Amino acid sequence: MAACGLDFGTSNTTLGTLRGGRPALEALEGEAVTVPSAIFFPRAGEAAIGRAAIAAYVEGVPGRLMRGLKSVLGSSLLEETTPVGRARISFRTVIARYLATVKERAEVRGRADLTRVVHGRPVHFVDGDPEGDRRAEAALEAIARSVGFREVSFQYEPIAAALDYESGLDREEVALIADIGGGTSDFSVVRLSPARHARTERGGDILSNDGVRIGGTDFDRFLSLGGVMPLLGLGSPMRRPGLDVPSSYFHDLATWSSINRLYDGRTLREVQGLRREVARPDLLDRLATVIELERGHTLAMAVEDAKIALAGEGTARLDLDWIEAGLAAPLTRADLEHHTAEQARRIGARTAACLREAGLGQGDIDALFLTGGSTRLPHVRAAILAAVPDARVVEGDTFGSVGTGLTIEAARRYG
Repeated sequence: MAACGLDFGTSNTTLGTLRGGRPALEALEGEAVTVPSAIFFPRAGEAAIGRAAIAAYVEGVPGRLMRGLKSVLGSSLLEETTPVGRARISFRTVIARYLATVKERAEVRGRADLTRVVHGRPVHFVDGDPEGDRRAEAALEAIARSVGFREVSFQYEPIAAALDYESGLDREEVALIADIGGGTSDFSVVRLSPARHARTERGGDILSNDGVRIGGTDFDRFLSLGGVMPLLGLGSPMRRPGLDVPSSYFHDLATWSSINRLYDGRTLREVQGLRREVARPDLLDRLATVIELERGHTLAMAVEDAKIALAGEGTARLDLDWIEAGLAAPLTRADLEHHTAEQARRIGARTAACLREAGLGQGDIDALFLTGGSTRLPHVRAAILAAVPDARVVEGDTFGSVGTGLTIEAARRYG
């Protein structure tokens, strides 16, 4: 009856178990403790997950790639079906297959059957919809049970990150935990100390929790819509005055969980039919090429890589020769900040709201603990820091803090 902590993320997943009484993340793909939240269904043979799934797609193996799986929780997409080979399966089934593989790999590495799990969850799966939030957690619990977990409980992801941070403290602190992941941004204000770390019941130490459904995939989406999709016709005029090309194609193409919707055959015929009615048919030809080749994920991955490069180097160039000879999208950090300014502003506002909910001022926070890949984006980090300018900044394990903290929680609940 072994227990684990499972951080099923929009972009990456980790699973931790206890080894020698200490939390440890299991290697889930080769020696890597993170596995991308991606699954590839080839037209023949077994499904692949993680880096192998992405590699199969990039190498041109015929089949269907899915990423951003967690983002469908709390939405109607969860029960929608998608073509996989000659069959259609629901996104619920897709998530179950992915998590079953993660669980099996961890069991092989740890040589133990995992029957108890503390699942990470965002503070809000769905903004402003408590019933939708409840349904999302219930769905994730049902999926966990369907893959073999007998006991399933949940912990907020920023609280899990706080437990990981607290394990290394030598004094008491009030910390603001900011977990900016692939799909959500979550915040907690927590009172931490070595003595408190030993307690099982920590409700009194949690001063506030808050979150917003904005994460790394949203920064990808808005960078794509602002900097890349106009090259494929977004915002371009129809021949009829006052009308633009319908934007729905571009929004689906820029959204990880919606890309496969475009490959139903009907969409390509619609785009090809629109060619006669637009002022720039050459742009629609580019869009049709992406859809016909089913390379929407190629484009999305290039945008994601560009975002990462912009966070570090400040400039990036998307080579789109595979769409049209000589086509490219040069981007700068200023472009990223312009196209995603509203998302960064909302993250900053929610950070400040979490502080107010705790009844604390800026000077009451000793440490700001940052985890999650999008904390590397300079304008996002600046928006968070504006709420607590005097706090000591602590960098967590970008992709591992939540999983480690969930494992600590699993030891307390099931140990």
